Amino acid sequence: MNVDDVVAARIEAARIRIQAAKRRREELSAARRRGLAARHAAKLRNLNRGDTPTVANPEKENP
Repeated sequence: MNVDDVVAARIEAARIRIQAAKRRREELSAARRRGLAARHAAKLRNLNRGDTPTVANPEKENP
């Protein structure tokens, strides 16, 4: 194996690592988008039902 073959092998290995990292980032991003969409949908459902707890404002409770 000469130097050119070693360099070519290292370049190919780096290319594979870069593609794998890109694929991982895309998969995580897609999962995050699905999770956020589900979270927002659940929040909207809860708002429509009135199930969301309200935060008491102590300044308005004691006028």
